[in-house]
Amino acid sequence: LLPQVTNFVMQTDPLAAWIKQIAGIAPQRAFPAYARQTFKAWFRKRPVRAKGRKEVILWPDTFVNFFNPQIGKDAVHVLESYGYTVHVPMQSLCCGRPLFDYGMLNLAKRLLRRVLDALAPYISAGVPVVGLEPACLSTFRDELVDLFPHDENAHRLSAQSFLLGEFLDQEVQSFDPPQLPAKALVHGHCTHKAVLNKLEPDEKVLQKLGLDYKLLDSGCCGISGAFGFRKANYVLSMDIGERVLLPAVREAPKNTLIIADGFSCREQIVQSTDREALHLAQILCMAMHGQKTPLIDYPERSYLESARKRRFLR
Repeated sequence: LLPQVTNFVMQTDPLAAWIKQIAGIAPQRAFPAYARQTFKAWFRKRPVRAKGRKEVILWPDTFVNFFNPQIGKDAVHVLESYGYTVHVPMQSLCCGRPLFDYGMLNLAKRLLRRVLDALAPYISAGVPVVGLEPACLSTFRDELVDLFPHDENAHRLSAQSFLLGEFLDQEVQSFDPPQLPAKALVHGHCTHKAVLNKLEPDEKVLQKLGLDYKLLDSGCCGISGAFGFRKANYVLSMDIGERVLLPAVREAPKNTLIIADGFSCREQIVQSTDREALHLAQILCMAMHGQKTPLIDYPERSYLESARKRRFLR
C-alpha cells in the first residue's frame, strides 16, 4: 500500500540495519525495492487487447508483481504481439513454494488449492499458463501433481504450464522475432535446469533473435530464495556466486547483455556487480522495439529507461 515509505524504511540505516538484525539477514544484503505500482494494478487499468483471439494466462508471481512489474509488462507485450488475449488472475494467489523450505506442506497445499479453484475455468478449457519465474512455474509442473495426485485439474495445469521461452518455441507457430545484434551472457536458474527443460527452448529463442550468446556453466547463483539473504549463509552464498557467475559478469564487456530469468539470480548479480540482468521477456521487447545497432555500454540501463518513458507515453 505504501511502497515508497516501505522502501525508505527498509533501505535507510539505522532502521534497515535494525530490521536485518532482528530478521537474521546479512547486513551486506540490500532489501529489494518494491515497485511504485504492482503489475496487477497496471494490468487492471489497461484495456483488453487482441480480444476474442487465442487465450493465455500470464501467471503474476510475487516477484514480478511486487518488485519487477516491467518484466510482466514486457511479457504481455510479447504475447499480445503474437495475437494472444492475455488474462492475469487478480486474486491474491501464490504457488506456495517458499513454504516447502520450512516443511509447511499443509499450508502450501491450501494455497495451491486456491490456485486450482481460481484457474479452474481456464484449466478445463485448455488455456495455457505462461510463467516468468522458473521456481514458481516448477511448482505447477512438479510438486502440484504430487500434492494432488487424484485431481484432474492439477494434472491439466501441470501439462498446460510453460515458461515464456518454452511457450514461444513450442506453442507459437508464427514465432519469428526481429534480430538483435548483440552479445549476451546467459545464466540459467537452478530449478529451470534441474526440473523443467534444461534451457533448450530458451536457447532456440535466443538463436532466433540472432544473439551471440554464451550459456554459463555457473550452477547456482548463490542466493536461492531466502538462503543467500540469511546472515548465517552469506559467506557460502557469495562463495557459490564467485565460483563462475559473478566473475563472468564482471569480466564481460560492458555492452554485453546479461540474461537471467530468476529473481534470486538477478538479485545476486545486481547486489554483487555493477550490472543488472534482464529477463528473456525484456530481451524480446528490446528486439521488438527496433534495436538494430550495436549496444552501448550498460544496455540494461538505457533499455529500462526507455521502458519507463514508453509507460508514461501510453
